[in-house]
Amino acid sequence: MIELVGLKKSFGDLKAVNGIDLLVPKGEFFAVLGPNAAGKTTTIKMIAGLMKPSAGTIKVAGFNVQDEPLEARSRMAYVPDFPFLYDKLTAWEFIVFTGEIFRMGRSEIDSKGRELAERFHLQDFINKPIEGLSHGTRQRVAIVSALLHDPEVFVIDEPMVGLDPQHARIVKDVLKERTMTGMTVFLSTHQLSVAEEMADRIGIIHQGQLIAVGDREELRQLSGNDGALESAFLTLTSEDSQEVVAEPGASS
Repeated sequence: MIELVGLKKSFGDLKAVNGIDLLVPKGEFFAVLGPNAAGKTTTIKMIAGLMKPSAGTIKVAGFNVQDEPLEARSRMAYVPDFPFLYDKLTAWEFIVFTGEIFRMGRSEIDSKGRELAERFHLQDFINKPIEGLSHGTRQRVAIVSALLHDPEVFVIDEPMVGLDPQHARIVKDVLKERTMTGMTVFLSTHQLSVAEEMADRIGIIHQGQLIAVGDREELRQLSGNDGALESAFLTLTSEDSQEVVAEPGASS
């Protein structure tokens, strides 16, 4: 459902992403971890079509993001860590606007939008201008809008930023439920606990490369560490760890 082949992105002499190969199948919850400036957000922006790769290809739902952008984006949703919303619109107007972009009918927008707004506890904010909403509430509006058209692929960068524990739990539950019905989730996070709790597989990006892919137990084995995911992550991304140690078959 998401396929990256030889993905690279350079900014001058800086190789932000340096040859990533990855296949995330339909219905998988995939989380990517990495230190600051490892290449996570650059990778996500290329998947979302917001940044052009220096080399390599990206396919979403079978469509090449560069060659078939409309087909790919119509099947995808993307929520950045600090989403841009139109401040002068109300939360509901923004939800409706997003649905219309994806050519949804008004009755479908109304039914799905109201259901999602209730699930994310937005009833008290639905008719208020976005400019007056807290960051956490804006984040919930962005997630509701992204889920509205039932995307096949959901790409989200640091989803828990600004969310209180109650609403973070709702986001986790909804994303997990959607994967159970076939939606693919590609999530970037600094919170190892989120990856450990939610992901079917975890990828670790370090210095622009995907150095390890596997489930929690496989990553522990790759790192030679029998402890928690945090210990495995620190071992794999340490300055002393130079080799790329991807799981056999990680790209297939």
